[in-house]
Amino acid sequence: MTLTASEYLKIRKEADSSYRPLIFFDDDADGLCSFLMLYDHIKDGKGVIIKTTPVIDKKFLRKVKEYPLDKIFVLDIAEVTQNFIDSAKTRIVWIDHHQPLERKNITYFNPLNNDDNTQPTSYLMYKALKNNIWLAMAGCIGDWFIPDFSDEFIKKYPDLFSADIKEPDEALFSTEIGNISKILSFILKGSVRSAMTCVKIMTRIKEPYEILEQTTSKGKFIYNKFEKINSRYESLLSEVKPTKKNILTYIYSANRMSFSSDLSNELLYRYPKKIIVVGRDSRGYIKLSFRSKNIEILNLVAQAIKGLDGFSGGHLLACGGQVKKEDFDVFMKRLEKLVKQAK
Repeated sequence: MTLTASEYLKIRKEADSSYRPLIFFDDDADGLCSFLMLYDHIKDGKGVIIKTTPVIDKKFLRKVKEYPLDKIFVLDIAEVTQNFIDSAKTRIVWIDHHQPLERKNITYFNPLNNDDNTQPTSYLMYKALKNNIWLAMAGCIGDWFIPDFSDEFIKKYPDLFSADIKEPDEALFSTEIGNISKILSFILKGSVRSAMTCVKIMTRIKEPYEILEQTTSKGKFIYNKFEKINSRYESLLSEVKPTKKNILTYIYSANRMSFSSDLSNELLYRYPKKIIVVGRDSRGYIKLSFRSKNIEILNLVAQAIKGLDGFSGGHLLACGGQVKKEDFDVFMKRLEKLVKQAK
């Protein structure tokens, strides 16, 4: 089950009644597409990309004070602190699909509050707003989810997707709309300023072909930015060497651009029988991304990290976290043992 019809209507009404929102969104394809659909619906607002830990806390209150807003939307962000809610002193609408949290004085939409099934935030936004199906499709596929409106999408864009594709990883890595999803993820890499320049340009792009075929100056700009970032990504990907172990592990240094989530997704597509662990060595910690095709890795990671200097969280088959560098070997030995027991 997803959100109810009543909940979708409430989201629509929240968007309809807003004229100058402040919109926080996650720095991936799902978060960006959710923002773009909402921005296109309202035709105004200010976006704030969250490129660090996905938590809206008191350090973001300055954004609230700087912008003459009428409402705050939080899209695809795992946590909003009660302190932020209480201090913002304005209406906040939070639309998300991560593990539900209890908060007061906030309008909160999360399909996991209804049952154990969830959908990406871009799916929820499309169901509520019914605009830009190509953005909704790209956002969903970027989050490893083939939506129930894929047939509707194919009617409009038959060359970008196929009804024969049933697996999300195949959708992401073998279709043109999957390529769009990758492009949207990669243009958010680098500095906040650079990312938001691309976001601003994306608010003016109306069709995916502007990017794929570079038919407009805006589309060319986005595609050229993607190509520059992608060359760095391909360099990292070429370094990964699989072994006979159940877990495929790849660690890279912080002086290289962060691609942990992207790498773990593609490595799982290439090696579906393995547990994928990709880490970035940064400031004394290994920042980690985990993927699994069948084993619910979220709980195993939480058990392995217990008692160590670190944390984890996310979805059952795709999660993240970090652990102190000197604790990493202990963590991995625990995880390897737990994975063997789970097989």
